[in-house]
Amino acid sequence: MTAPHTPRCIWLTGATSGIGRALATRLLDQGHRVALSARRSDALQELAGERDNALLLPLDVNDRAAVLAAGDRIAARFGHLDLAILNAGTCEYLEAGTFDAALIERVFATNFFGALHGVEAALPLLRRARARGGRPLLAATSSASAYLPLPRAEAYGASKAALSHFLESLRLDLAGEEIDVSLIHPGFVKTPLTDRNDFPMPMRVGVDQAAEAILKGLEAHRLDVHFPRRFTLPLKLLGILPPGLRFRLGRRLARGADTEASS
Repeated sequence: MTAPHTPRCIWLTGATSGIGRALATRLLDQGHRVALSARRSDALQELAGERDNALLLPLDVNDRAAVLAAGDRIAARFGHLDLAILNAGTCEYLEAGTFDAALIERVFATNFFGALHGVEAALPLLRRARARGGRPLLAATSSASAYLPLPRAEAYGASKAALSHFLESLRLDLAGEEIDVSLIHPGFVKTPLTDRNDFPMPMRVGVDQAAEAILKGLEAHRLDVHFPRRFTLPLKLLGILPPGLRFRLGRRLARGADTEASS
């Protein structure tokens, strides 16, 4: 995010896998003081190694009490937060011909409510940074799927769209406090999560490219950090089409996915 000689106090969730791991490595190498959260303490320890600028906070973001306790530990160690990156997430898809409300609840529990727990814990620490004269930033990883309804993405896409809507609304309410809010909308990124997908993922990028794009966008306090733009810009444009056209496009995508899955 910034040069090594200007260290920041940062909290990153979902730190041990995929985009989160790539972000954590860069932030630690740049000399920032980074609170790292993920479910597995052994993975966090392996990631941090011998670095003395890492604070390890193993937790499940679904556990509100644990997330709030992590905020207390950050306050005790760092005193404030310049940046919170709420990156933990999961993905499950609804299968054709079935409806599973429990699946949808699981996805929302992590992608939406888990992020909200992080917001609740981070905001008091971001306010402390503002009181010190800083310009703190709250960021969360949504998804390009929030721009446009896609086949089988009823749970995942809706959870990310809800997160985007919530944070865009919160951005308005925090503007008067001079606390900025950035939304991260990645396209397809090669991670252990997307490796499980059984459909084409056009223009998929690696985690290093994703981390570089995210940190560049957060450095500029961009409202919407989206990449790769050759994928996300057309998706944003498709999202503003009239509903009938969006439906016809979605049907084509659904048929294409069905054909690919059966081939």
